[in-house]
Amino acid sequence: MILPIIAYGDPVLRKVADDIDKDYPKLNELIANMWDTMYNASGVGLAAPQIGLPIRIFLVDSTPFSGDEDLTPEEQKQLDGFKRVFINATIEEETGEEWAFNEGCLSIPDVREDVRRKETIKISYLDENFKEHVETYSGLLARVIQHEYDHIEGVLFTDKLSSLKKRMIKGRLANISKGKISVEYRMKFPSLKKGR
Repeated sequence: MILPIIAYGDPVLRKVADDIDKDYPKLNELIANMWDTMYNASGVGLAAPQIGLPIRIFLVDSTPFSGDEDLTPEEQKQLDGFKRVFINATIEEETGEEWAFNEGCLSIPDVREDVRRKETIKISYLDENFKEHVETYSGLLARVIQHEYDHIEGVLFTDKLSSLKKRMIKGRLANISKGKISVEYRMKFPSLKKGR
């Protein structure tokens, strides 16, 4: 089932999400719905806060990036068919040089900016079967994971921009939170609070 994606401005996107256990209600159904929602919106990642749940789950399918001609054949191979569910993830370390890449977010449509992130990450997480993993990723794959991981930490990519860039996009972000935007997928906008 395709779920609405929560728009910028909703407080759920600012919460540090909670760990879950394998008894979480209808977990397999939730994960299936998240895949459907992500693919419907042409995303490469989706975190539970983006569908209104402050829990530590995100998923990644980096296959759409594998056709990027700027990547080496090795990088393309790493991205092609990479599909994972990350539950209760913790980034253990981030290493290497920071590099810039143009990022966007399904919760912040039509805003894309260069974001600097470290090259390599080491991450521990549980998969959908609650099997433990500790893995190291680099390059574009690390970046996709870092972006989704930020969501379960209550951080958005716009937080990582310079104060000048933040000022430049302030009006566009306000319009998103008010629903003044046209998108090809279902979204849920924060209710406008009156009398403030």
